Amino acid sequence: MQDLTDLYQSVILDHNRRPRNYKVLPTANRVGTGNNPLCGDEVTVYVELDGDRIKDLSFQGSGCAISQASASLMTLNLKGKTVDEAEAIYADIHKLVTTGKVDEDNFSDLAALAGVHQFPARIKCATLSWHAALNAAKGDAKPATTEAPGD
Repeated sequence: MQDLTDLYQSVILDHNRRPRNYKVLPTANRVGTGNNPLCGDEVTVYVELDGDRIKDLSFQGSGCAISQASASLMTLNLKGKTVDEAEAIYADIHKLVTTGKVDEDNFSDLAALAGVHQFPARIKCATLSWHAALNAAKGDAKPATTEAPGD
């Protein structure tokens, strides 16, 4: 079990130090923002939609390692997905960060976020960018905040 915890920590640290898709996306046709005033996390997510498919996305922002790593992992996992698929992935992520239970049949790099459940105050950090991305993809003009239901 310790090896798995070490692996998860390694993934989080790697994505925090070298976030993927950390840039303004010039082709974005949707933008979502979010902030967590409790800890200072801020994120802007740039989404390029093609119909209902997320053709590309990126992010910029600042915050804790969990916030930045989650946003980086999100960009890798939502590219090419439909908005409905993205919402389903987010539902799995929310369950993962609140319970710590990893779906063995659907194991991916996102499992690195499982340890977040041990720190309830960090759940909002891990989900902030996901809310911003989904708000943007669905055309919701409201910024993502930590006041999302269930978080």
